Amino acid sequence: MAGHSKWKQIKHYKAAADAKRGAMFTKLIREITVAAKQGGGDPDGNPRLRTAIENAKAQSMPKENIERAVKKGTGELEGVEYVEATYEAYGPGGVALMIQALTDNSTRTVAEIRAKLSRGGGNLGTANSVAFLFDRKGQILVPAGGIPEDAAMEKALEAGAEDFVKEDDAYIVTTAAADLHSVKAALDAAGLKAERAEVSWVPKSTVRVESADADTLLKLIETIEDLDDVQKVDANFDIEEGAMSQGA
Repeated sequence: MAGHSKWKQIKHYKAAADAKRGAMFTKLIREITVAAKQGGGDPDGNPRLRTAIENAKAQSMPKENIERAVKKGTGELEGVEYVEATYEAYGPGGVALMIQALTDNSTRTVAEIRAKLSRGGGNLGTANSVAFLFDRKGQILVPAGGIPEDAAMEKALEAGAEDFVKEDDAYIVTTAAADLHSVKAALDAAGLKAERAEVSWVPKSTVRVESADADTLLKLIETIEDLDDVQKVDANFDIEEGAMSQGA
């Protein structure tokens, strides 16, 4: 499988969702807060906030948690000041990593990421050291249940999608980054309800990782994603299904 599929990575090597729920909520809350700060607290007029709230609801986040995060973003409640940061790195097997963070202390965040990389066989790169290997794209996950692939593809393309693929029991819809929210809204209106939507770094090509490096690489990505300040990690690896299962 290829590293551009965020959801397949999760399926194969992340621990049970319930065990990670607290950490997941932390990341979702930060995204809601930042989105509300940047675009206001009305989700109808703030597409990024609307998507963040929908992602949080899909993970069963309580309504009061969502409302509190919005109010912290708009200044109605006292909150921490978060800034967005992207770190570029290399992992085992020469795999490029794009690490997205929301942090209130960039010095702490970069130190934590560097330490995880050092222990996991990777190293932190400089600005633009690996970004050129990726395109910034919107990606939408739609459960495939009960929706024929041809019909789903037609609706996705009509909604403005750039690409459409089926992976296991889900459809992955790729959009221009700026079109993520409008395409998602069009899919919802067409009956294709998204489970998750996000802007990702999608690799232009992938690096083949053999089994000797696969387990180390996947554990490294997981340890980085477990950091509170890190929202997600995108990578350009391609790993055989058998090797991927070793990281489970």
